[in-house]
Amino acid sequence: MKTILTTLCALMLIVALAPALSAEEEKAAVAFEQPILISSAGQSADVKLVAMLAKKQKLDATVAEMAQPADLGNVKTLVIVPGFSSKGLGAAGVSQKEEMERVEALVQAANEAKIPIVMVHIGGNARRGGQSDGFNKIAAENSAHMIVVAQGDEDKFFSQIAGEKKIEIEVVDKIALAAAPLGKLFAK
Repeated sequence: MKTILTTLCALMLIVALAPALSAEEEKAAVAFEQPILISSAGQSADVKLVAMLAKKQKLDATVAEMAQPADLGNVKTLVIVPGFSSKGLGAAGVSQKEEMERVEALVQAANEAKIPIVMVHIGGNARRGGQSDGFNKIAAENSAHMIVVAQGDEDKFFSQIAGEKKIEIEVVDKIALAAAPLGKLFAK
């Protein structure tokens, strides 16, 4: 009986002292798989460019600029391309408030389904500040990985979020250079 009690106490001590995965290790453990759904957050045309980058990398990606939670079906990774465009919102027939509600619902559904989010910000300064940063913030804070064109992070907006939330970020000099890091996420 004494041996069983000693063994049980030793096991409990080992479990109690075993370090849990840090947030950083958990983020690093995220596996990005295909198929991919690419959607906009703010309705900028940048989503079309990211779709071209994904195609260049031969990724199994579908674009749904106005993706809804129901569109997540068999999706393994959600790529969000943030950036406000009044012209894009007008073409989509939605208000900024309606777009934010859609993005929030999409992000919440992806999180609940444990679908990792990759944020790709390629719009530079034109898609920063003002009305864009609300979309940038929700996409960045909920992502498991960020790819950002340097001009969009001159003030370290994305880098700061990445540091605070322990999210891996790759900053590239120009849009064309975002293709390789995107493809690398899905390489096996």
